[in-house]
Amino acid sequence: MSLAARRLGADIYSFDYDPQSVACTTELKQRYYPNDDKWHVEEGSVLDTEYLARLGQFDIVYSWGVLHHTGEMWQALENISPLVAHRGKLFIAIYNNQGGASKRWLSVKKLYNKLPSTFRFLILIPAYLHLRLRPMIISIIRGKFSNPWKNYAKTSTRGMSSWYDFIDWVGGFPFEVAKPEEIFQFYYQQGFELQKLKTCAGGLGCNEFIFIKKHVQ
Repeated sequence: MSLAARRLGADIYSFDYDPQSVACTTELKQRYYPNDDKWHVEEGSVLDTEYLARLGQFDIVYSWGVLHHTGEMWQALENISPLVAHRGKLFIAIYNNQGGASKRWLSVKKLYNKLPSTFRFLILIPAYLHLRLRPMIISIIRGKFSNPWKNYAKTSTRGMSSWYDFIDWVGGFPFEVAKPEEIFQFYYQQGFELQKLKTCAGGLGCNEFIFIKKHVQ
């Protein structure tokens, strides 16, 4: 996303807690925009308020599907608020709260990450049957059979094969969720106005939000 924004002419400040993600972004910058002083890439944590305070403010703050993996989602959501300039936009995507289903997935993810790698198939197989084969069987029963995984990597916006996208979901921990109205209320109290909302219709996945900062707290 940093590369896409830079290609659109934006000045970019990219940071992530994971050194491999930082290395990936650094490589993209080196390939397409070497020695570009309008694109900065750093390793940093959204939970480190001292680090964030040094960054300043931005017209657009973008974090898709990240803050719910920090282990302190609500703190992370609060920490990015000062980074948004007045009339600036905040674009985030947060896992939807499915109630009991989210609690069950939390247990699955905890167990998966506790297991040695050689035994993780004990979690992956039943989870795969639930997430991948069950919808296919339902599709066949309804007479609408198709193979959604044939060209998954090319057609999916995730940029991964079906298998690694699946592992990304099962292994994604820490894992926190929120209802759309909780996110709306949280940022409303911090002076933001909701511009656009795209939900996952109460199902599995992320709700996407675009807020505009109307008032400075």
